[in-house]
Amino acid sequence: MTTRRDIFRLLESAASECYPKVEARQIAEMITTNRGGITRSELLVEPNATLDIPDIELLCSELRSWRPVQYILGSAYFADMELYVAQGVLIPRPETEELVAWIASESSHAKRILDVCTGSGCIALALARMVHGSEVWGLDISAEALAIARRNAQRYAPEVRFVETDALGDFSAAVEGKFDIIVSNPPYIPEADKALMRPNVTEHEPQMALFVPDSDPLLFYRSIAHTARVMLAEGGHLYFEIYESLAKDMRAMLAAEGYDTSLREDFRGKPRMICATIKRE
Repeated sequence: MTTRRDIFRLLESAASECYPKVEARQIAEMITTNRGGITRSELLVEPNATLDIPDIELLCSELRSWRPVQYILGSAYFADMELYVAQGVLIPRPETEELVAWIASESSHAKRILDVCTGSGCIALALARMVHGSEVWGLDISAEALAIARRNAQRYAPEVRFVETDALGDFSAAVEGKFDIIVSNPPYIPEADKALMRPNVTEHEPQMALFVPDSDPLLFYRSIAHTARVMLAEGGHLYFEIYESLAKDMRAMLAAEGYDTSLREDFRGKPRMICATIKRE
């Protein structure tokens, strides 16, 4: 007879081969409760109750290979949504939730919102739910990512529209009209920093959504900022999630593109968000 405690310990042991103790326990708890169809309270109160997860050995093997728990479960939580995720999209991060909250707090009257490099659709869908009455679009170059975004939209905000186009090209041709808000969380990690990152990211999450050349880490930001100039409505705002080490370079680049900027730190005290508005003549 296999108990809830047995399942949890098998998963914890497998996860601990890759992750620190506290994180391994959290991962084991997530899988036990999700795949076991029980709550965290039920796991804690009745650990000796019978539980059978037929593919437990496969789950343990996936954990040992550094496969992210969100891909194992096929879901990630973001802004009160349980989104479907697979290896074709980045796993949504808490820092991005902070960016969404900042935008929503200052954009209650926004009529049109554009999310560039939308991935799972997390930003577009969250803003569609938070900025009531807005028309929201999401752009991405990946057909696989857009299929995932549309699946999430069916559950949370079916009115959001998604278009396949390249953020490094003139994406203004893909969507007509002006936007009050343009937001993007584009690829921004220099290739040189890949060696500092864990295998759960570098071996499983989509590389094209993560990394940029060391020679031009602002590649996507510059292209998006340039195109956004012709797409922003009067008084509109351009928001970015940024790499902490690029904050000064970002402000200088945006100034050269004709923007005034304001910078915000995330919950860890790192400069990770920036808002840009077109300078008045």
